[in-house]
Parts: sequence; C-alpha cells; structure tokens
Amino acid sequence: MVRLYAFLIGYVFGLFQTAFIVGKIKGVDIRQHGSGNAGTTNALRVLGPKVGLIVFAGDMLKGIIACLIVKALFLNAYPELGYLLPTYCAAGCVLAHDFPFYMHFKGGKGIAATGGTVMGGFPWPFTVVGLALFFVPFFLTHLVSLCSLMLYSGLFIELVILSNTGLFRFGAMTPEARTETIIVFGLLMLLAFWQHRSNIGRLLRGEENKTYLKKKKTAE
Repeated sequence: MVRLYAFLIGYVFGLFQTAFIVGKIKGVDIRQHGSGNAGTTNALRVLGPKVGLIVFAGDMLKGIIACLIVKALFLNAYPELGYLLPTYCAAGCVLAHDFPFYMHFKGGKGIAATGGTVMGGFPWPFTVVGLALFFVPFFLTHLVSLCSLMLYSGLFIELVILSNTGLFRFGAMTPEARTETIIVFGLLMLLAFWQHRSNIGRLLRGEENKTYLKKKKTAE
C-alpha cells in the first residue's frame, strides 16, 4: 500500500502542467504550437528562453517536492524500501506529466520531471551524473532529445551499479526492493524512449531539430 501512496503523491504533483499553465497566462495554448508538446523544449522554442526556464524550473520543482514529501512521510518507517518509494513517486509524477487526464492525455515527455524526482529522491551522485549527461552533450550538439535519452540511460546504469554495490544507503534496502527499483526505473526509461520515438527517427536520419538558449538562434 505504501507504494501506492508514493505513486499517488507523485501523480498529484505531476498533474501540475507548467508549460500549459504558463502558456495560458501568455494567451497561448502550447499544444497548438511548435511540436505540440507541453514541455520545456517546446515552451522555449515557442515562447522564448525566459518562459522556457520557468517551465523547466516548474517541472523540476514538482518532482523535487513530491519526492521530498514521500521521503519525509515514509523513509523512517520503511528504511528497507529506501529508494524504491521515490522511484514509485517518480513513476506517478512522470505518468501524470506525460498523460494528464484533463488535457486529453497530451502532456510532455517527462524529462525535467524525472530530473526533479532524481534530485529530490536519490543521492547526490545521481544529480551530478544527470547534469553532466544532459548539459555536456547539449552544449556540444544542441540536440535535446539525444541528451534526454543519454540522461535516462546513464541514470539507469548508475542505478544498477550503485544498487549492486550497496553504496549510498542502497545496502539498507532488501535485495527484492533493489531489484524492484531497477525494474520500475527501467520501465520509466523505456517510456522515455517510446515518447521520443519520432525524435529517434529524426536523429537516425540526421534531421533532428536543434535547440538554442538564445531565441534568435532557435531552429524549428
């Protein structure tokens, strides 16, 4: 039951669609412009860098807060579950972000929301590795989709390694909980790849759009 509670907490926070809300304030339905995606990249392209930064921060923040609440409520009572509960929280947050029922299940792709849950629910090496995996290739290629997939893949590999070494409190978890954590996060990674399937096709063809932080250089 505690897994369900963690999932629902993440789900409630994930329903806060920053791109959609900020777009409406600006008089724009973000789903009707650009790629139609209610996420950071499309907000940056359609509404500019400042709005893109607000959307990025909002989507990160909802993941951070959700996981901090889950840890505060359940970590002391269920130390053997450790990072499994933040992972279920991440699952709820990402699913609500990607498929919000009140937006006809048309949301974002969950990368910033995932980043927030990692920052709020996992030990600091995940944040360091995640930032490096995303921003280093971004400034080299400006391909957000490629960076997003590298982020998820790298975090999954790191999770498997640390889970098996028992470092950073992973050793306090039961073997079953560590395995379940890997499975749930692996499913989230597969979802991210599915959400980026059209981007993957364009990457393979060398046709993927590049994104720049300066609006005048944005390539649609």
